Amino acid sequence: MMPGSQGMESRMDVPVPVIRLPRGPDGISRGFDLNSLRYQALGLKDCKELKQEQKARTVMREQYLRSLLAMAGQPVCFTMYEKVTVTACFGSSDIDILNFQVSELQTPLGVQREALLRCPDIISYTFQISPQHTGT
Repeated sequence: MMPGSQGMESRMDVPVPVIRLPRGPDGISRGFDLNSLRYQALGLKDCKELKQEQKARTVMREQYLRSLLAMAGQPVCFTMYEKVTVTACFGSSDIDILNFQVSELQTPLGVQREALLRCPDIISYTFQISPQHTGT
């Protein structure tokens, strides 16, 4: 248990908001423009190859979002830019996954009660998966 976090195990889990894709090129969908230069640069001309690529991306995104859900309320060790290591209790992410809200941030300079970590500054992070998230 992290210092200053007494009673954390009795706290109810806080739901994580749904992360939405940006609006598509037509303004009403949440898709991507198949005629864009970026799409064409991918070189995925074969429909079967495209579907496999989309399926792989879908699976990876779902796994990442599930990892964010599993981190909620857990102590997490972050390796930051310039290899500074900090530890904090993960709270939530913004909708674009550009910032993480954490509490009890333990840094080399001291402890911050609440903080926002910019995701581009994070090199990696680790946390222990609780049994409720492993299905055992």
